[in-house]
Amino acid sequence: MKLIITIDTEEDNWGCFQHARHTVENIGRLSSVQELFDEFNVRPTYLITYPVAADEKAVSILRAIEQSGRCEIGAHCHAWSTPPFEEAEDEKNSMLCNLPAGLQFKKLRTLHETIIKNLGIAPVSFRSGRWDYNHDVARNLYRLGYTIDTSITPYTDWTKYHGTDFSDISAEPFAYCDGFEKRASSPYGLIEVPATIDYLQEHTGLNRRIKKLVAAKSFSGLRLTGILYRLNIVNKVMLCPEIFGSKDMIALTKKMVKRGHKVVNMFFHSPTLTPGLTPFVRTTDDVKRFLRTIREYLEFARDNGIGSIKLSESVDVLRNDGSPLRTFNPFKRS
Repeated sequence: MKLIITIDTEEDNWGCFQHARHTVENIGRLSSVQELFDEFNVRPTYLITYPVAADEKAVSILRAIEQSGRCEIGAHCHAWSTPPFEEAEDEKNSMLCNLPAGLQFKKLRTLHETIIKNLGIAPVSFRSGRWDYNHDVARNLYRLGYTIDTSITPYTDWTKYHGTDFSDISAEPFAYCDGFEKRASSPYGLIEVPATIDYLQEHTGLNRRIKKLVAAKSFSGLRLTGILYRLNIVNKVMLCPEIFGSKDMIALTKKMVKRGHKVVNMFFHSPTLTPGLTPFVRTTDDVKRFLRTIREYLEFARDNGIGSIKLSESVDVLRNDGSPLRTFNPFKRS
C-alpha cells in the first residue's frame, strides 16, 4: 500500500463565499508541516486555489518545495474566488457543480493557466472546493488535460449544502467511463482517487441498512451518529487529522490493507495550520495536537512499510499488478 497526502492549499477566509479579494497568509506556515513530511520522506500534493496561485509570496514558497522534488502541485477550484465572476454570490453558487458547464470551464481554465504562468507547471491532479463535483466538472477537467481527480468523499451526502450525494460510492479508485478515452499522457482518460473515508465494520447487508438509516435526512443529527460510533455499530472514519486522531486513522488504514486497497488518501486544509482560521484549530495548542496526530500516523506508516507517493503517481501503483483499473460512471442515471 502507498500513502497519498492531499492538502487543500487555499485562502484564509474560511466560509466566505464572496468574490472580494482573499488573503493567503496561512501559506507562510506550510513549512511547519513540510518539515514533518521531509523527516518521513513524504511527498505531499498541494492542491492550490486561484488566490494562492496568483499571490507572489505564496507562489515563491510553493515553487521552492516543488522544484526540489518534495511535493506535487495540483489544482483546487473555489468557484467563489476564481474569475470570471458571472454568477450571483450565494452558497449554492459556491458549488462549482451548480454553475453552467461553460462557466465551470472558464473558471477551471483561469485557474489552470494561472498555475502554468506563475509556477511553470501544468497541473494534472485536481480537487473541487467543498467537494462539489458532477459529470460536467469531470468533462471539463478532461478537456484541460487533467488525469486524476480526488473530489469524491465516499459514503457522504452533501445535498443539504447544495452539493453532490456520494452515499453509494466506495473508497475504491476507478477510471471514468462513458466518453473519457485513453490518452498518451495516461492509460486512462481520467481516474478518481477518492479521499479515504470508510467504515471500520465490514460491508455486510445489515451494516449497509444501518448506514442508510444514519444517512437519511430524518436521522442526520450528530447525536445518533455519536451513539452508534461509541457502541462500535457504525464507525465511519476519515483519514483526516483535522477530525480524527491517529488511533482511528491507523485502525482505518489497517482495514483498508485487509480489504486489498493499494492506496490511502489523507486530506486536510492548509488554513488549519493557523489558529482560528478553521473550525478544527482554535489555539496554538490545537495546532500542536494537529501536527502530533500527523506525526503519529506517519510513524505508523513508516513502521509498516507504507511508502509515500504524489497523487499523480497513483495511476502506476493502481495498475502495477497488471490488472485493469475498474471503470465506473458515478453520475450515470439509473
